[in-house]
Amino acid sequence: MDLDLPAISQLLARAAALESQDPLTRDRILLKRRIALLFYESSTRTRTSFELAAKSLGADTTLVSSLSSSIEKGETLKDTGLTLRALGAEAIIIRHNSSGAPWLLEQETRLPILNAGDGMHEHPTQALLDLRTILTHLDLSSKTVIPSEARAASAAEGSAVSSSTLSGVTVTIVGDILHSRVARSNMLLLPRLGARVILCGPTQLLPDSAANAGPGISVERDFEAALRQSQVVMMLRIQAERLAGLQIDLGQYKDAYQLTGQRLAAHAPKALVMHPGPIIRGLELTAGVADGPQSAILEQVRHGVAIRMAVVERALTAQPKEGRA
Repeated sequence: MDLDLPAISQLLARAAALESQDPLTRDRILLKRRIALLFYESSTRTRTSFELAAKSLGADTTLVSSLSSSIEKGETLKDTGLTLRALGAEAIIIRHNSSGAPWLLEQETRLPILNAGDGMHEHPTQALLDLRTILTHLDLSSKTVIPSEARAASAAEGSAVSSSTLSGVTVTIVGDILHSRVARSNMLLLPRLGARVILCGPTQLLPDSAANAGPGISVERDFEAALRQSQVVMMLRIQAERLAGLQIDLGQYKDAYQLTGQRLAAHAPKALVMHPGPIIRGLELTAGVADGPQSAILEQVRHGVAIRMAVVERALTAQPKEGRA
């Protein structure tokens, strides 16, 4: 993510404004602009929220998947992108199983490219919506999580952020860190706002070297010790499609790293629980936690539409030298 903090603040503010805007006015912002969604991997939340975001702004969208296009016949990413441009696409939203694919596509097409997840590299809009979710639940003065019943609607969703906004806040990310583009984007973003990020998981999914990933990042193998330090706990699924022969004993994994109601109540009774989805209930967390009062999982999904409206609008109106998500 190459956005600076003022640009992130602008996106947060714009997301809040667009979300509250009259839909009949909002849908003229990008009226009849053409956007292609190019998805080489399956997706529910990201693809649907990008599509709804673009359509909420009045844009026309078309979905191109690897299973229903010439990609299945061996067409290269370059040729697919050039074809979409020739068909009139003004921007492309891409999810690809290879790291760096969005940058290659931008170089070849010279179109605005939005990264919806590339390999094990990054997922920038997920980190932005995660940030918005955290800000919504955070008392910025005390840096404590506000209980849902006491929280004002959209309390801090449009707040400007700085290098100290999350100072004193600890976010623990748990699970398959090695393969997670969500973890990587949050590791790049949250410490820039002052947060401390604890990475937690077994050595197969979290190398010791991750502690050197950047300032504000540490590794803690003891899940319960990490929970005791955390205002936010972000659970990740084990990405079976990326394990490439790694042997993971799921029983041992659940014993050590599953977030249960008992574990949450004992060690982090006020922490905000997050998950980028899809959830594997009964593996990384229990159904009771996923559906419980500390869970913000469905709120993350809702925030995704607002954030992606702001990002899509920016992509089609930004000056060429502006950074992109």
